[in-house]
Amino acid sequence: MKNELALEFSCVTEAAALAGYKWLGRGDKNMADKAAVDAMKLVLNRIAIEGEIAIGEGEIDEAPALYIGEHVGMGGDPVDIAVDPIDGTRMTALGQANAIAVLAAADRGGFLHAPDMYMEKLIVGYRAKGIIDLDRSLEKNIISVAKVMDKKLSELTVVTLQKPRHEEAIRLMQDMGVRVFAFPDGDVAASVLTCMPEKDIDMLYAIGGAPEGVISAALVRAMDGDMQARLIPRNKVKGKGGDSEETLNIARTEIERCEKLGIDVNRTLTLEDLVKTDELIVSMTGVTKGDLLDGVSRNGDLAQTETLLIRGKSRTIRRIHSTHFLNMRSEELRKIVL
Repeated sequence: MKNELALEFSCVTEAAALAGYKWLGRGDKNMADKAAVDAMKLVLNRIAIEGEIAIGEGEIDEAPALYIGEHVGMGGDPVDIAVDPIDGTRMTALGQANAIAVLAAADRGGFLHAPDMYMEKLIVGYRAKGIIDLDRSLEKNIISVAKVMDKKLSELTVVTLQKPRHEEAIRLMQDMGVRVFAFPDGDVAASVLTCMPEKDIDMLYAIGGAPEGVISAALVRAMDGDMQARLIPRNKVKGKGGDSEETLNIARTEIERCEKLGIDVNRTLTLEDLVKTDELIVSMTGVTKGDLLDGVSRNGDLAQTETLLIRGKSRTIRRIHSTHFLNMRSEELRKIVL
């Protein structure tokens, strides 16, 4: 991909963050997501690419825009795009920290195509690369990471999501003496924190969405970390509700779709399975202030954003602080962000 596309993609996530911020604290996560989707699509269609959404808002019959398989751009380089217009829509609606807008782009065929289902994820930074193995127990992985990091278990920090499905894992880790940070949502931002050497997070373990998992894999590969993952049918995640007829039907559909794509739900996926190239550009912009990025701040028609822009080929990480004169944007975009 051309170098200049990196800055173009940062404009995409900035627009999505500004649009989502309009709905900050208003209690409507669907409207926040819709605004971010509309803004992201509008800006993507002004870029000279032949883009295809590989990971997006869902299938064509479920999502009106940025659905899997949708074509975006004005024509140009063939690019696969993975998007999460807001990773943390609920956090945006409630005014909570760590919501981001994120986009990953790769050369055509660079991303795993997987159904929108649950994915088990294990992520480490570059110091523990090659150590993790999702086919082993969580306890054994933690011990291996602590050893290679030359840390006592009491010095190790693992990040996860604060969900009922993780209660047993959290208890296990805390009983081992490990420090656990449980985010309410937003495992994409947590993935980045795991791979940043200046952050005191050594590992991520979580069961979250597969689309977010592929985006996380792009980030991890671009930052020279390591990741393994496994697709999990819904009935295996929902605990006591997993035996309902509705959940079982969804699980059967997920398994059928995986079979059509040639993916075994029981197989551990490596980082190379998830993302097949280093020709990557990842852009993420803070919607709300968090551990990784500052959120949007606004004063009338003037707004500020902070964006993390990562190039996989050069392992370059840039922080971009931007000032936006919103009244100078196109009429279409002003309607979305103002």
